[in-house]
Amino acid sequence: MTGALHANGARGEAIAVLAGVERRLCLTLGALAELETAFGVAGWEALSGRLRALSPGDLLAVLAALLRGGGEAAAAAALPDAAVDFREAVDAVARAFQAAGG
Repeated sequence: MTGALHANGARGEAIAVLAGVERRLCLTLGALAELETAFGVAGWEALSGRLRALSPGDLLAVLAALLRGGGEAAAAAALPDAAVDFREAVDAVARAFQAAGG
């Protein structure tokens, strides 16, 4: 791994390795709105509660939203076919939330 990607800390970006490739993730307002819609909830409290109990499909939805927030739309679109390890996905989501201060 070359470390070619750099996170913009001021924007709340995180870098994580998914299927052997460094990817940029960011918890943006758009990502949060996308997750509200995907999970059929409204508001911070409902979304927070929903994020506490994710199925594997939910985890992919969160990961895809964070990738799109980080400018990685192509990687997000390829997620269903990518060989992303469960632990990698969980680590990537945690990094993105930590970078955002959450």
